[in-house]
Amino acid sequence: MHRDDTHFVVEDRVLHPNPQLARLRWIDLTGVWSFANDDEDRGRSEGWQGRPDVFVRSITVPFPPESPASGIGDTGFHPVIWYRRTFEVAPQDAGKQLILHFGAVDYRARVWVNEVLVAEHEGGQTPFSADISDVLHMEAEHTIVVRAEDAPADLSQPRGKQDWQEHPHAIWYHRATGIWQPVWLEPVSASHITAIRWTPNVEDERVDVTVSLIRRNNSSLSLRLRLTLHDRVLADDIYFVEGTGLRRAIALDTGALFTDRDRILWSPEHPNLIEATVSLTDRGEVVDEVQSYFGLRSIGISQGRVLLNDRPYYLRFALEQGYWPESHLAAPSLEALRHEVELAKELGFNGLRVHQKVEDPRFLYWCDRLGLLIWGEMANAYVFSPAAARRLTCEWMEVVVRDFSHPCIAAWVPLNESWGAPNLLHDVAQRHFVQSLYHLTKALDPTRRAYARVEPGQRSKATASAGCRLW
Repeated sequence: MHRDDTHFVVEDRVLHPNPQLARLRWIDLTGVWSFANDDEDRGRSEGWQGRPDVFVRSITVPFPPESPASGIGDTGFHPVIWYRRTFEVAPQDAGKQLILHFGAVDYRARVWVNEVLVAEHEGGQTPFSADISDVLHMEAEHTIVVRAEDAPADLSQPRGKQDWQEHPHAIWYHRATGIWQPVWLEPVSASHITAIRWTPNVEDERVDVTVSLIRRNNSSLSLRLRLTLHDRVLADDIYFVEGTGLRRAIALDTGALFTDRDRILWSPEHPNLIEATVSLTDRGEVVDEVQSYFGLRSIGISQGRVLLNDRPYYLRFALEQGYWPESHLAAPSLEALRHEVELAKELGFNGLRVHQKVEDPRFLYWCDRLGLLIWGEMANAYVFSPAAARRLTCEWMEVVVRDFSHPCIAAWVPLNESWGAPNLLHDVAQRHFVQSLYHLTKALDPTRRAYARVEPGQRSKATASAGCRLW
């Protein structure tokens, strides 16, 4: 799919896999790929990244091979799998940087383009990307190969409710090996925006913004930020950019903030979103432009009551498993993501706890757009060990950074109950780990306040749950 429309419609932004950093032009790489199991793990030594003959099956990406929607539906143990597909660079993208994005690959991924290793990533819930411009040759057709490794018996690997047994038992589900979120390409200029972080400040009627970028050595860059709410311009500012980032506090001309809160502040009942157009210019010429958004809202707790925009707010939540029988952890369609949010609201809920899964950003987009609070949760490991602590900590940092700017996220849940910390009562190391996750999360996001704190004397399950929920 090529997105190069001349008019960018807000409702259409959901089609972009990263709705808070959406460019008009992107190339969808989901669909049919070639596929191969590698149960004996011979692919690396035999150079499968250059062996199209070994890819004798087809799979529909981004559905995991265990799911019927993938076209394979094989739920057996296959700890190593490979994907392959080809693509062409359109003439209009010639001379640009080409960024290859993966929404999520469970659990460990290696990616080759034209037989050159371009990316390695560990963590089955979080995105990664690679600039592949330097490995594109003069030929028309290029090749992407992905090796995904997902060890079912490794209980120190964060997996959430994916079963470590061959057949699901009790409360667990089928595994979701390999690619389970979108894959796409984005052509960008040599100088381009890489990330935007929005921090609303209701009390001071402002938003703090941090923009990260890559720049050419000889560029002279400026950044224009245009913010609108209900078609009214709140800010339209231009800043000179030094280095590879910009931090600014932007006063919002909201006018009647305290007399017309329902048209300005974000809440599930009034999901007002401030639309942002962020343009990067080099000597007056626009070299990159992205669409983004944020909600002006605050979340906290006082005297045991949740506060939304400094007022008590009663939570009516359901536990959201985010699992579909036909596609497992991957949503069966874009429409299914929106319908899930609409269904929750129709049933009278104002929020969901996404359980043991990091949801697709497009799901969070619909929660932002339609109005639904979310508890953002990490998929946990089942045991405590140095390896488990390292894996969860590294991936959890990526989760918080990815989803920080979504107004729908009211709480962070890095640990569920006693998963990954089963002996808090007697193991001081596990208590330190839980406390460290609390403080790490607060360091990454000081805007969502502490709901509770660890009490070493509490029983194990209660301590883990209480110590790791952040508002």
